[in-house]
Amino acid sequence: MSDVAAPEDEVLLLDLLNSTPVVDGGRLDLLTTGGEAWARAHGGVGSAEEVSHLRQVRDGLQAVVRGTEPADALTPLLAGVRLRPEVAPNGLAWSLDVEETRRPAARALLAWGRVQDEMPGRLRACANDECRLFLLDRSRPNTARWCSMKTCGNRLKARRHYQRTRPTD
Repeated sequence: MSDVAAPEDEVLLLDLLNSTPVVDGGRLDLLTTGGEAWARAHGGVGSAEEVSHLRQVRDGLQAVVRGTEPADALTPLLAGVRLRPEVAPNGLAWSLDVEETRRPAARALLAWGRVQDEMPGRLRACANDECRLFLLDRSRPNTARWCSMKTCGNRLKARRHYQRTRPTD
């Protein structure tokens, strides 16, 4: 029984990174308003301490993925996180050994590490400077730039088109 390499942890990672969207021109923090419910919806217990850990990890991961902080800035967030091996029918399985209130935050950090190992360069911030969301590019050519082509991609393309074609005075 391994709870370390769960596919839903990638979802947790992206949801955590994307928990500060821009709505109607202002930044919304989903972990400040309704953070306990957010944590429970992502497998946590919903305590204030757990939400605090999630906020710290989110802020650190956002800075690292955006390139404003080096990856080793995440080191303090891994204090007390251990992986414990267990013999399983098909070999070894790894279990996350961490305080319950730190489990979702630790799972997000481990998912980030796995994404870095298995899909280097594919986790990135949206190319729209007005957007605060992140994407995991699963395209073959690794060329995705926007969190959503429908919103951010179209907005930027329309803005560029307008700037190229508008009459100059």
